[in-house]
Amino acid sequence: MVAGYARSFVGHMTYLYRHRVLTLELARREILDRYAGQMMGIIWAIGHPLILVAVFVFIYQYVFGIRVGGTREMPLDYTTYLLSSLIPWMVFQEVLGKGAVLMHGNAALVKQVVFPIEVLPVKAVVASFATQFIGTACLITWVYSKHGAVPWTYCVLPFLWGCQFLMMSGICMVLAAIGAYFRDLKDFVQVFNTVGIYLMPTVYLPEWVPETFRPLLSYNPFSHLAWCYQDACYFGRFDHPWSWLIFPLLSVLAFDLGNRLFRKLKVCFGSVL
Repeated sequence: MVAGYARSFVGHMTYLYRHRVLTLELARREILDRYAGQMMGIIWAIGHPLILVAVFVFIYQYVFGIRVGGTREMPLDYTTYLLSSLIPWMVFQEVLGKGAVLMHGNAALVKQVVFPIEVLPVKAVVASFATQFIGTACLITWVYSKHGAVPWTYCVLPFLWGCQFLMMSGICMVLAAIGAYFRDLKDFVQVFNTVGIYLMPTVYLPEWVPETFRPLLSYNPFSHLAWCYQDACYFGRFDHPWSWLIFPLLSVLAFDLGNRLFRKLKVCFGSVL
C-alpha cells in the first residue's frame, strides 16, 4: 500500500515537473494581472497583511492588554508570534478562495482537450507564494530590528514551504474538482476563511483555551502548520516535535489524494462548466 502511494506521488510530481515552464508562466501572469491598472500596484501585497496584523496587535495588546515575550518559554514579542503563523495562514486562505472557483474562472482552458488542466491548481498555489515570500521578508526585518538577531531555525523555512506547497496544491485540487460541480462551495470556503484563524493557535496561545477544549486544537491539521512555523520563526527551537511529523505526512497525503480526486472528476468538467 505504501509502495502504491509512493509510485502515485512520484507520478504526480513527474507530471507537474514536465509542465513546470507552463505552470510558472501562468503563475507569473496571474501575479502581474492581479495588480495591473492599480495605482499602488504590488504595494497592496504588503499593505493587506500589515493592516491585518496592525488590527490584531491593537486589539490584543492595547485593548485586551496582552503582553507576551521576554521569557524562555515566550522569547520574542507578540507581533512576531502573530506573524509567524498568520503569514502562511493568509496564503492558505488565498489558495482556498481560488480553489473553490478555479474551474469556472478558467472554463475556456478547461474545455480545451489538449490543455493539462492539472497545472491550474498548482499555478494558483505558486502565484500565492508571492505573498508568503513578501510576508516572510517583512517578518525577518521586524525580528532583526526588534531583537537584533534572527533565530537559526529560519533555515528550515524552505522545508516548511515545500510541505505547505504540497498541502495547498492537494487541497486546491480537491476544492477545484468539487467546485466545478457544486458552485455553492465558494460560500462555504468564505465562511471557513473568516472563522478559521480562530480555530488554530495563531492570535492566541494554546494555554488561553479552556482545558476542556484544548485537545481539539491537535485535531485541526492547520494547527500543526501553525506550530511548525511558530517553532521556526518564533521559538527558535522545536517545541512541537509531533507537528514536525504530522504536518509533512498530511501534506504528502493531501497532495496525493487531491491529485487522485481531481483526475477522477475532471472527465466531466467540460460538460458542467
